[in-house]
Amino acid sequence: MATPVQLFITYLESERQYSADTVKAYREDLQAFQSFLSNTGGNADLKQVTKLDVQVYLSQLYDDHKARTTIARKISSLRSFYDFLIREDLMQTNPFAYVTLKKRPAPLPRFFYEKEMTALFKAATQNPNSQLAERDSAILEVLYGTGIRVSECCGLTLADVDFDGQLMLIHGKGNKERYVPFGHYAKDALEKYLSGARKALMERFHKQHEVVFINHYGDPITSTGVEYVLNQMIARSSLTGDIHPHMLRHTFATHLLNHGADLRTVQELLGHSSLSTTQIYTHVTKSQLQRDYRRYFPRATHD
Repeated sequence: MATPVQLFITYLESERQYSADTVKAYREDLQAFQSFLSNTGGNADLKQVTKLDVQVYLSQLYDDHKARTTIARKISSLRSFYDFLIREDLMQTNPFAYVTLKKRPAPLPRFFYEKEMTALFKAATQNPNSQLAERDSAILEVLYGTGIRVSECCGLTLADVDFDGQLMLIHGKGNKERYVPFGHYAKDALEKYLSGARKALMERFHKQHEVVFINHYGDPITSTGVEYVLNQMIARSSLTGDIHPHMLRHTFATHLLNHGADLRTVQELLGHSSLSTTQIYTHVTKSQLQRDYRRYFPRATHD
């Protein structure tokens, strides 16, 4: 007579038609749970598992420092197994039905402090190719000065930029459009780049298109190209590590909020559909924490 595990594996293969690798993963998850039951002196009969067995098993997985994704997969496999047994009238309840995983706090978005941004702006001007230095400065000013996504930056066209009103029409996710203002630094850098480096490169390589930011051949720059440009800036600066364009979006939002901007305004500027998405930026810098503590806590400093 087939065991419950064998019945379940047959069900996955014949009815669900899962791949061999997927079926193997389910089998290994079930075997690991059975081994745990045997090694801990419990009842190895999977139909006799109690909620306490489940709690101890979950604790063991955490103690073994298993990745959260690994734990989630194992629990999902076992929950599916017991759901199958219930459908086959081999079990009355699912001991894994209400298992919830510990929530780990989401890491704070990485961002640059204002002094680090100053170092980046300086490095942008130090590209040995003066034309590309103009482009690099414009890319940095736009990404930091508007908080737009790198894909939105790469898709920006000349018609999207209103220099008189200092607004950009941004084509965001899900074909949603929004207007984002830009400041004088970004305006000056853009105008210098468009009339200088971009015009010269387009003429040299006989290119004709409306995309604002281009590579050294005059073609529209890609997201990978922007990331390369930014990492070259890091290499020329006093900063260390890699930079992802999204860090400038994080920095834009963080600096706005740290200087008193309203959360809903930042939500609108970033193009977030949900305010909860924007709330990840409500962290504050260590320097601001120290400054506010000294300012507002009565025993922070001597009189």
